[in-house]
Amino acid sequence: MSAHGSFPGSRPRRLRTTPAMRRMVAETRVHPADLILPAFVREGISEPVAIGSMPGVVQHTRDTLKKAAVEAVEAGVSGIMLFGVPLDEKKDAVGTPGTDPDGILQLALRDVRAEVGDELIVMSDVCLDEVTDHGHCGVLDAQGRVDNDATLERYAEMAQVQADAGAHVLGPSGMMDGQVGVIRDALDQTGHEDVSILAYTAKYSSAFYGPFREAVASSLKGDRKTYQQDPANLRESLRELALDLEEGADMVMVKPAGPYLDVLAKVADAVDVPVAAYQISGEYAMVEAAAEKGWIDRDKAIMETLTGIKRAGASMILTYWAVEAARQLRLS
Repeated sequence: MSAHGSFPGSRPRRLRTTPAMRRMVAETRVHPADLILPAFVREGISEPVAIGSMPGVVQHTRDTLKKAAVEAVEAGVSGIMLFGVPLDEKKDAVGTPGTDPDGILQLALRDVRAEVGDELIVMSDVCLDEVTDHGHCGVLDAQGRVDNDATLERYAEMAQVQADAGAHVLGPSGMMDGQVGVIRDALDQTGHEDVSILAYTAKYSSAFYGPFREAVASSLKGDRKTYQQDPANLRESLRELALDLEEGADMVMVKPAGPYLDVLAKVADAVDVPVAAYQISGEYAMVEAAAEKGWIDRDKAIMETLTGIKRAGASMILTYWAVEAARQLRLS
């Protein structure tokens, strides 16, 4: 028997004795450069508008968005993903603000690139849900169903104007079949070969999107189950992954993150391209709400969720806590 107890040999608890020891042997580390900040910019406002279901997150003005981008650079965050919220009266059935060079998203892209240049990877959402009067991610046919091929034509146009406006990376999030290939062709044919595509490869029809729909003032009635993935399915995500890579995706994403860590791990194991995970609005809101009630330690919960996502295989994490977490990580 060992002098230190009845269990001789290696004792894992020896490596947990002090904060310094735990830090030294940590297998997973989140770095500020792993983080990407999703941000909303709204047309027609003179002051930021708080998002009630996402405490601490706002719809930015063009000026405050530029300040947020500078803060992200200073914190060491790698990227910012922009979502534009146009005036309701400008929305229509085909999402005209999405292809207007002077649409709010395109203006915001120019603003941010002018402010931070290449110090921050500027990403943009390629989708119609924020700019259509019906709130779906695509063009509707005469029966009110999303028309896949008609939508792809709109995505190609959106990709071109977003690239013209200065986006480094495009994130097609609408889950249309063939969207990555169509966007890649549109970019290559218009001299934007260097613009990357972050494919929303596994985007599930989730109950956790609710706060986001407030954030983008969505007009949606109903759901998106006919084109977003069924939460019950994993193999389907691997099929989508193979298609996106074949079509030219430079990076791939799993969304949401927390409820789909198994999917994230499978995707990360299967590819040799960067893998992103989007910690979405509902995941953010749950932690904030529980912390406000005093039920959990907010700061520890934030870092635990980010560590779990990184441990599951994400090389990049889109999170509304990006700047806050990056600052904390730089202090630790």
